[in-house]
Amino acid sequence: MSMQCYSIRQTDPALNLALEEVLYRRLGPEFPGCFLLWQNGPSVIVGRHQNTWEEVDTAWLAERGIPVVRRNTGGGAVYHDLGNLNFSFMEYAPERSRVDFARYLEPVCAALARLGVTARLTGRNDLEAGGRKISGSAQSLRAGRVLHHGTLLVDLNFEDMVAALSVDPEKYRSKGVASVRARVTNISECWQAGSTMDDLRAALAACCAPESVPLDVPEDALREAERLAEEKYRTWEWNFGRSPAFSERRRRRFPWGLVDVLLDVRKGVIESCRIHGDFFAAADVRELESRLTGVRDEPQALRQAVRDVDWEACFSGCDPEVMQNFFTHG
Repeated sequence: MSMQCYSIRQTDPALNLALEEVLYRRLGPEFPGCFLLWQNGPSVIVGRHQNTWEEVDTAWLAERGIPVVRRNTGGGAVYHDLGNLNFSFMEYAPERSRVDFARYLEPVCAALARLGVTARLTGRNDLEAGGRKISGSAQSLRAGRVLHHGTLLVDLNFEDMVAALSVDPEKYRSKGVASVRARVTNISECWQAGSTMDDLRAALAACCAPESVPLDVPEDALREAERLAEEKYRTWEWNFGRSPAFSERRRRRFPWGLVDVLLDVRKGVIESCRIHGDFFAAADVRELESRLTGVRDEPQALRQAVRDVDWEACFSGCDPEVMQNFFTHG
């Protein structure tokens, strides 16, 4: 991968996610790709499709003035502080039609190896070292543009992480573990003695953008990102407002992720639909939500409404027939 590398020192989560979106929008033949390294102050970042109210302890966060920000990619909620190092790959790749985690996580593993950490890709989107999670990633593919971003647990405050997140007990029960802390570890517990966050930044830049020297983000991109942060990433409407009230719920955990469908049904007709979860999607699930809105809540009408849905694009890794049945009471 040939990419420009940007090292970001600001720690405002809303601004950093806005900057990521601004650079993502600029991808094209003249700007084919970039690699970002960035950190956030204490914050919770929720996935694009998640119901925020069910993912975080809002009272605990409010007491401490810790913000919640929704990102543009799928996956689950994560806690950030300055003990995290976040990375983002962006590529203009119009030939790509499916998410591919290994493409971006293999060079991250190579960077960690330089600091004596043996990491491997497990499950759909995690990196582990010594059997414990050290990184989670999310990915989005829209209109020929790919965004893959993740967080590396370097020296995270796990007590604050557990307090901030309202953990889905089904998720961890299904993985056969008793606690979040039992599954995770900090990279600082297993890297070579004397290693630092700056050493990790340098190793990632060398392995993930080997033909580039880390640069500052262009000033015009920063100005545009500040406007976007105010208009979107700092707003209640984006961060909480997409979590609706509902009158009917269909929820199931699949091997590739949780799907939570919230329906407002009046007189047998679906008046509104929201699809949440920690799944990944190559397509925009809002199109599926629109298909279901206005449809009678009965199997025949639902099957007609979703008859030509590309289920694998909506839910990466799924079995299309299983998803067809899930959405149509099958």
